[in-house]
Amino acid sequence: MKTASYLRQVERWPKSGRHILAQCDSDSVVVYQAYRPEIGHYAAKHGRFGGPFSYSRMSWVKPTFLWMMYRSDWGTKPGQEVTLAIELSREFFDEILEAAVPSSYDGIRFASHEEWQTAVRRSPVRLQWDPDYNPAGGKMERRAIQLGLRGSILKRFGHEEALSISDVSTFVEAQKPLAVAPYENLVTPCESVYTPRSLAARRYVQLDAFEESGA
Repeated sequence: MKTASYLRQVERWPKSGRHILAQCDSDSVVVYQAYRPEIGHYAAKHGRFGGPFSYSRMSWVKPTFLWMMYRSDWGTKPGQEVTLAIELSREFFDEILEAAVPSSYDGIRFASHEEWQTAVRRSPVRLQWDPDYNPAGGKMERRAIQLGLRGSILKRFGHEEALSISDVSTFVEAQKPLAVAPYENLVTPCESVYTPRSLAARRYVQLDAFEESGA
């Protein structure tokens, strides 16, 4: 996991709008999940999800590290003590985006409420845009994406498609006391605005355009 000063990174991130902030390169993208120890340790050890992990439930992934930290309270919430960084190929991540259907009715993408309901029932991926948060848990104008996986795409995610699964809980624990303003010593994963290569993926998740400045 590549890391950098939070203060240096935040200057080049968009301040508002719908953007996927993620650690990514030309081949892969990282998403995060937080689990209870028996699930997280199994996944990190075996490079796949198994053991007590349930494939019958929807599992939510978050590509933005600080949104994951808000959700898990920096790994201190019960059942979210182990933070996993899961590396996926860009092709598979874009496939997830292409299959995503929003959790609430979207009158732009769907002609009717019934059409949206049908898409929700059929799709293996649920999409939510939520407020993003700063390291101390303050709400921001920028939106962060989370993706709920189920069915066949969750099985592929858990068994086949992960390029690597890393337990980053020690890093999370070390950074938690530094996540207070003015954040002078806080280090976070190197993240940039992720742009899907798939035009369909960009349209389906309704990303806002953003030209990122240099790091």
